[in-house]
Amino acid sequence: MPNEIEIGRGKRARRAYSFDDVAVVPSRRTRDPEDVSVSWQIDAFHVDMPVLAAPMDSVMSPATAIELGRLGGIGVLDLEGLWTRYDDPAPLYDEIVELPAERATARMQEIYSEPVKPELVRDRLGEIRAAGVTVAGSLSPQRTQEHWRTVVEAGVDLFIIRGTTVSAEHVSSRAEPLNLKRFIYELDVPVIVGGAATYTAALHLMRTGAAGVLVGFGGGAAHTTRRSLGIHAPMATAVADVAAARRDYMDESGGRYVHVIADGGVGRSGDLVKAVACGADAVMLGAALARASEAPGRGWHWGSEAHHPELPRGERVRVGTVGTLAEILHGPSRTADGTLNLIGALRRTMATTGYSDVKEFQRVEVVVSPYAPY
Repeated sequence: MPNEIEIGRGKRARRAYSFDDVAVVPSRRTRDPEDVSVSWQIDAFHVDMPVLAAPMDSVMSPATAIELGRLGGIGVLDLEGLWTRYDDPAPLYDEIVELPAERATARMQEIYSEPVKPELVRDRLGEIRAAGVTVAGSLSPQRTQEHWRTVVEAGVDLFIIRGTTVSAEHVSSRAEPLNLKRFIYELDVPVIVGGAATYTAALHLMRTGAAGVLVGFGGGAAHTTRRSLGIHAPMATAVADVAAARRDYMDESGGRYVHVIADGGVGRSGDLVKAVACGADAVMLGAALARASEAPGRGWHWGSEAHHPELPRGERVRVGTVGTLAEILHGPSRTADGTLNLIGALRRTMATTGYSDVKEFQRVEVVVSPYAPY
């Protein structure tokens, strides 16, 4: 296999690249940024910008999901989070952001031990639907069979099955695993599944009938997966591998297109640009949106991995507040660190390299050019 290196006499490994290891190269043509389109379409839904918000309690509440929808993206609500466990989660947010570091994980495990309530799932999704924006909700593979009917009956537009990793061939001797192919076939709404980090895993997920595949494994700002499990997938290589699976699946299926969504490692505007350049149709943002003044985490960021009852693989981290959701996505920016005006940066890079839409920009030339991020 190309790019293999010898670790020792008994083990070889493939060289893989993160977004920090690659850079986009300008071409012979440039464009006016106003002539560039950053919209995309998944199933019947036309979206003004290639952004989904990660289903994390520090990022998304019903209110922020609605605001993101109005700004042109898709907010995904965690249907196993605080908003579906508690009638009023505000006091819990107050407590979480004030917890001392040494107490944070244990107390969050206690808070998230409260059962998910089906009536709250319906109410929260109904609130988003009443605002007239795209309704998207996320369940883990372990909870999908328990709650999917409630989610669909609540009128969800996009159903996301999101875990640290999601397999089309999960094997268990203790319980009947979720049959993704049968589940997606029988469902009346498009399903996005992930994460996947390899060509083979993504190809199998595409064969289940998924509308989109989330790419990533433990690469987010709040993950400790590499430290706790020893597993990590550098995102530039992972996105490019899954994009190759999409290409081959199109040939195999007679033209069916599955969307590739980078989920992890997209903390700044340059990461978003390089995710699309490597083949992503859209990105799922966590930490980048947790920095918004409207974010319920109030400058703190955590995901479901941070409160796993048996083996936490994440932590509560301080990301700070840099601006409003509108400023983070559309500017104007007051800093040069890539935390504000993410879509403006994508639009300008596409114009600088001469590409008119997101699909075209996936063909841009990239080079390996490692550097130490600040």
